[in-house]
Amino acid sequence: MAAQKPTRALPKPTPETEHFWEGTKARELRLQRCDECDHVYFPPRPFCPRCSSRTVSVFRASGKGTLASYVINERPHPAFEGPYSIALVDLEEGPRMMSNIVGCAQTPESLVLDMPLQVTFEVQNDEITLPMFEPVGANDA
Repeated sequence: MAAQKPTRALPKPTPETEHFWEGTKARELRLQRCDECDHVYFPPRPFCPRCSSRTVSVFRASGKGTLASYVINERPHPAFEGPYSIALVDLEEGPRMMSNIVGCAQTPESLVLDMPLQVTFEVQNDEITLPMFEPVGANDA
């Protein structure tokens, strides 16, 4: 019997983050907006980080963003093939999110700061689908 490839460490959904993970399974990036001050935020939490209001709404985000910063990890890891980027993505709606950039070479020449990105989703198991980002147009052909 062949050994199974190790997987990446995965998040554990909580009641506060359940809407986010249900969204990723549905291939939607869901954010929260404060009903009191209109602040859009990430990561998920039951109150607004700006004004502390507990009156918040969940909405489907555009899935668009830009590359704010990144590092290319070249250290070997049994769950990953070759180098991979760990990136900060500025979402169109305002929040900044940490993710990975996929769909392009993992080189400084390909990972250009401020480049437009779009969300894509990678199923990890029955419970977790991770949002990743790829350059806009990466899947156009």
